Amino acid sequence: MAVSLPISAVADPSPARPVAAAPAPGANAPSVTLPLAFVLVGLAALLAGMGWLVVRPGILAAYHYNQYVIAATHLFVLGWICSVVMGAMYQLVPVALETKLYSQRLARWQFAFHVAGFTGMVWMFRKWNMEEVAHFGSAFAFGVVLFVYNLARTLRRVPRWNVTAAAVASALAWLSLAIIAGLSLAAAKCTYDGVSESSAVGPILHVFKSVAGFVARFDAISAMHAHAHLGGVGCFTMLIVGVSYKLIPMFTLSEVQSHRRAAWSVALLNLGLAGSFVTILLRSRWKPAFALVIVAALAVYGWEIVAILRARKRRALDWGIKYFLTAVAMLLPVSALAIVLSWPRLPLNAFTGQLENAYGFLGLLGVVTFAIMGMLYKIVPFLVWFGCYSRQIGRVRVPALADLYSARLQAAGYWAFLAGLAVACAGIVTSSEAGVRWGCGLLALSTLTLAVNVGSMLSHFSRPRLKPLTFQSSTVLKTA
Repeated sequence: MAVSLPISAVADPSPARPVAAAPAPGANAPSVTLPLAFVLVGLAALLAGMGWLVVRPGILAAYHYNQYVIAATHLFVLGWICSVVMGAMYQLVPVALETKLYSQRLARWQFAFHVAGFTGMVWMFRKWNMEEVAHFGSAFAFGVVLFVYNLARTLRRVPRWNVTAAAVASALAWLSLAIIAGLSLAAAKCTYDGVSESSAVGPILHVFKSVAGFVARFDAISAMHAHAHLGGVGCFTMLIVGVSYKLIPMFTLSEVQSHRRAAWSVALLNLGLAGSFVTILLRSRWKPAFALVIVAALAVYGWEIVAILRARKRRALDWGIKYFLTAVAMLLPVSALAIVLSWPRLPLNAFTGQLENAYGFLGLLGVVTFAIMGMLYKIVPFLVWFGCYSRQIGRVRVPALADLYSARLQAAGYWAFLAGLAVACAGIVTSSEAGVRWGCGLLALSTLTLAVNVGSMLSHFSRPRLKPLTFQSSTVLKTA
């Protein structure tokens, strides 16, 4: 059966060395509506979060252990980052690992629990109603169970296990532990007044009280920081590392230069995170040692990414890749802050408290968010193009992927994001609400450029741009 592909996507048929090629579009991917639904919910959460920070800059200009900071953090982490990551995983894991998603039906059920769970959690964190946080958190956790089960069954079908599959599996494990830790922290904050252990929910209540008693043995701030690292480093950073070993070679026409180096980066990251979780939780003097293990893992990862880029055949880097690689470069200041903040004798004062805020902000907004924005500029155009135009190839002239959005808006968003990040971080460290507001305003502007571009892409579903096909203008190559 003949397959039609854009000519720009066809690699040199006789490269000197084997080059990573994109999998056949749609061969293993689920319906485009599934990942797009998660992306749109995530983008709405990002816009809401940015607007909240502009209106209430004191959230970041003050110490982070209060209900508004925790609510805003969960809006960004669960509403924005988790939503997009989950949607992207449903698309990328089957395609990148050459298998099929186990169940789209489970994914749609998970979407419902996910949206209801995180919106309820954010609202109840803001009101500091921990009993309701636990209820909505349970709904969110059930969604995560469906997500992890679905991808675990998908991973079982992978024909060739590689470093990307190992990283995805590790990220799923750390995400599960992060959810368990979060629910345990919520259980420890509940009062359980007015409920008798002899009632129908008595056994469940007894379990919650036991969990609360266990968690109460640990310092509350340390437990919160340990929980945050499970998600931020264990899930999101692990996914950035693992998935980039597949996507960066694919988009730059290169290949992994050292599979051993790639494997070591994932192994060291797992080891460092396991040790960091325990030492942060126990406030151990060994925290710097495991922080250095994580930094070593990221250094090995950076080494391999540089090697991949040096060997690339596509010399020009588009804005999506620039977003992603800039996010990876931000791991340097984040790592430096991690080493400083892990020092056991570091005094806890107003300045170090703001350094902790800057560390979390730079990690979640600077590294994870910027990396996601870059990958959205690669994923969403493909989803829209495939959904709108894949069946039209060879019949009419269809737009190229780059025609679906504005490169000028991409560039404007890139520079606005970097400027906003720098101003916001300075405002956080100096406890300046004005600095935080101006910085987050620029970040919101960058987010709007992404939203406008996504809107432009989605408009092709309602108004396809089709032109008559002529021999001179045809950009289609038919391959058997």
